[in-house]
Amino acid sequence: MKVKIAVFLAEGFEEIEAVSTVDVLRRAEFEVDLISINEKFDVKGSHEIIVKADLLFKDCDFSNYDCLVLPGGQPGTDNLMEFSPLRELLLKHSAANKTIAAICAAPQILGMIGLADNKEITHYPGSTNFLEKAILKPHMASIEDGNIITGSSAGAALKFALQIVDHFTDTQNMLRIHDILVMNY
Repeated sequence: MKVKIAVFLAEGFEEIEAVSTVDVLRRAEFEVDLISINEKFDVKGSHEIIVKADLLFKDCDFSNYDCLVLPGGQPGTDNLMEFSPLRELLLKHSAANKTIAAICAAPQILGMIGLADNKEITHYPGSTNFLEKAILKPHMASIEDGNIITGSSAGAALKFALQIVDHFTDTQNMLRIHDILVMNY
């Protein structure tokens, strides 16, 4: 099975979280599309790095995507949160029991629409709006709870991406990529 993943970009996204995740997922030979929620392909991150999206949200059919990924960063998270078509897509995707992954401040989006309720969630310190009903574990780099995967921060981006690989393949494949990345501690 070829795994198909959408990574959403909004102005002010955290570059490390988006690009590192895409890199790791493509190393796992997943089909990964960078999707701009804006009306343009070039999206400026929170540190003024411009990333070119593969597709525009308005032109996508998301029915074949296995996983939707939300990078954090500010104001990127707020921009994703305010984009109602994305919120509707996340609910539809979850209702189909498909996977959603969010890192840094982005798990707040899941909380806003009720997808973090009673789920173990990690997040960026202080980014707890809408997460009152979640089981918060901010000390964890990455957590998988059912069809929800969360990561804590830019510093945890590689572990977050590896968690997604492990979810869709197996631990042996995840460890193969881990070894390629030479993640010394």
